[in-house]
Amino acid sequence: MSFAQFDPQIGHYMYIPTAYNPAAAGEGDLMKVSGMHRMQFTGISGAPMSTYFTFSSPFIIGKTKHAAGVRFLNDMYGLWSNQAFHVQYAYRLKLGNGWLGIGTELGFLNVKFSGDSVNLSQMGESEYHSDSDPVIPAGEASGMTFDMGLGVYYSTSRWWVGASYSHLTQPKAELMTQSAAEGSELRVKGTLYTHGGYKFVLRGNRDLALIPSAILQTDFSSWDLNLNLMMEYKERYRWGVSYRVLGNVAVLLGVEIISGLDLGYTYELPTSKLLLESYGSHEIYLSYGFDILRPKRTNRYKSVRYL
Repeated sequence: MSFAQFDPQIGHYMYIPTAYNPAAAGEGDLMKVSGMHRMQFTGISGAPMSTYFTFSSPFIIGKTKHAAGVRFLNDMYGLWSNQAFHVQYAYRLKLGNGWLGIGTELGFLNVKFSGDSVNLSQMGESEYHSDSDPVIPAGEASGMTFDMGLGVYYSTSRWWVGASYSHLTQPKAELMTQSAAEGSELRVKGTLYTHGGYKFVLRGNRDLALIPSAILQTDFSSWDLNLNLMMEYKERYRWGVSYRVLGNVAVLLGVEIISGLDLGYTYELPTSKLLLESYGSHEIYLSYGFDILRPKRTNRYKSVRYL
């Protein structure tokens, strides 16, 4: 039996909140398409590579506001891979100066292990290792399981805060091969995410703004905290730094290419001994959002995260 992280890290967590919180769907009355690709620990064989795609759109039923969307994850790490697909829904309620979203997501996880790529020939013969370990599948083992998550999200023009719980059902995937009568079992523990941030517009220069944010995630056995500080110029250009408690520092850059089209890049370095083996992690983010509920006007909509 072994234990390890399951969900991938996200450096641009503040710009793609629907990747971990379904209640953020429809924020700012924007229809939004976002994509993120992350290459973690480049230089190390079998290092994680993750791709996120999210789409969400607000809609109105009578006098009430709602939002719906989908998110897709393709995650590869070593001999493992995970494809996840979720359908998201959020009910949006006007509360004070902002909007409160209450959301859920339903979907599935499809986990695969490439047992036919395992090479034990260099391990040497011992009582623990052999070239024909019966525990390791001889071929590709895969299993699919139902998954569910919940979330709440509140945002105004200056700040936001949210909480979500992924893998609410504690999904269990039975990894089977075509030839084996018995397989192995993969259990995914639930993960709690709490996140928030604030936009401070500088009094001396209204074109500049500081945007600190943070996200804490835990499965109640271990935890990780990511702290981020961004500088924004004329609501179009941004740059900043982040620190992950478990051992990473990063530089983030971003620009609004045209109205609604946002591009971002992150370069991250480990602060542990992994720095001796890896060239760091790279992440690129692209998003396009446009308002579909409000009447057209001359000034542009601006959000804390979506430029």
